[in-house]
Amino acid sequence: MGEGGCQCGAIRFQNASTEGALYVCHCKECQKQSASAFGISLVIDAAALTVTKGEPQVWTRNADSGRQVRCYFCPTCGSRLWHEPAEDPVTVRIKGGALDEPPDLSKAIHIWTDRRLAGVVLPEGVQTFPGEPP
Repeated sequence: MGEGGCQCGAIRFQNASTEGALYVCHCKECQKQSASAFGISLVIDAAALTVTKGEPQVWTRNADSGRQVRCYFCPTCGSRLWHEPAEDPVTVRIKGGALDEPPDLSKAIHIWTDRRLAGVVLPEGVQTFPGEPP
């Protein structure tokens, strides 16, 4: 369970889930979206996410996997909040930076590692996938 929101505070949400897979994604889209080396996503059931303040905007893009992704963000500050698959939004992927309590990345699953930036060192023993996991 946790809370989160955008950088300016216009959007707030609650995550009622106590479980979820944590991914560090090294794809080019996550690099662009985060303006950093990778993106962080906590995958939870969509029903566990509740917007408690504000109204996020959404736009749809094609993912490296070829599927479409709906991306939710704050219309005031532009902070990315979560993503969901357009075809079957049963789960959402909360962006790590939108969470009030930062996630522990020590056991995160690293995906699209074949696109990671030079110099990014992956922790020993973590689960990795060169592309999209099966």
